[in-house]
Amino acid sequence: MSNVQPLPVEIGDITPAWLSAALGCHVSSAHIADVNNGTCTKIRIALETDDPDIPETLMLKGGFEPHSRMMDYMHANEVRAYRDVAPVSPLRQPRTWFAGFDADARQGIVIMEDLVARGVTFLHPQEPRSPEDVAKRLEVLARHHAVTLGRSEDFAPAGRFAWADDYVDGFYHYGETILTPDVWQGFVNSARGAAASTRFHSLDWFLDTLGRLSRFSKTIPRALLHGDTHLGNLYIDIDGEPGFFDSQPHVGPVMAEVAYHVTGALDMADRRVHERDLVAHYRNALETEGHALPPLEDLMRQYAAFLAFGYAIFLVNASDFQPEAINTAYTARFSSAMLDNDTLGVLAGL
Repeated sequence: MSNVQPLPVEIGDITPAWLSAALGCHVSSAHIADVNNGTCTKIRIALETDDPDIPETLMLKGGFEPHSRMMDYMHANEVRAYRDVAPVSPLRQPRTWFAGFDADARQGIVIMEDLVARGVTFLHPQEPRSPEDVAKRLEVLARHHAVTLGRSEDFAPAGRFAWADDYVDGFYHYGETILTPDVWQGFVNSARGAAASTRFHSLDWFLDTLGRLSRFSKTIPRALLHGDTHLGNLYIDIDGEPGFFDSQPHVGPVMAEVAYHVTGALDMADRRVHERDLVAHYRNALETEGHALPPLEDLMRQYAAFLAFGYAIFLVNASDFQPEAINTAYTARFSSAMLDNDTLGVLAGL
């Protein structure tokens, strides 16, 4: 496996020789069947090997975009998600043949199964799910959170997930170039800004909110989160079970992930009716795993506070990463939820 690094940073460098080293078998031929650009590049590769366990097509994910070298931390995080977290998590995720990070090249690559070939059903941000579907996925997330909830030793310097960044504080890493007045105002003036309440248009308010959420998040139950459970990163497997991919694991409050998933996955009308019951359902599921959470009223307060985090992610999410229609839909859903749950009032009391 000595030829695995350096990792390729150009699609043309994904050769049969490199794939042979990465997969640990002889790849006699390989050609690019499909390329999907985005935050990361998804590349479908048709290949012939001498290993009967490797299918005819595989998906390779990595940083092959103009912005990729600036987002190496995200590539590193996804590599860790498949290499270090997936083996101990109950989340249904794609089978992985290779996950590696090259610090010098600022590149991370994951080679995984082709879910299209397996026939799964991919979810889409513009097709909200039913409350029953969200409840089922919250049960799986509760089992995932239970693996690390309250285990501070897992995140200590010598812990197995010592590399995991703080969920809220990590936003500065993502947004250090966009949390400026001119850039922020550009997003506020866009379609997604128009879809949000003007109560949430102030950058000064949001910077103050980030500080409040950072302090608050360190006082409540924390676990290793999937980190990005919006509908575009989810699927339904052929047996009907919830599937997850594109994880960005961080350590953070479990209710931050619940608020992000519930609000992003439901139509606004359904969310208003069912969100409290869904938070209670998650609480019960986590209790089944042996973890006690605060009373429901306290959890709804946490839920209300962390809605602001999901709102900000999609308000400033570049259209290179998600189409404008998706960013707008999510911004509208989170803004609506913040109004319904008095997020401004809850944050003021933190």
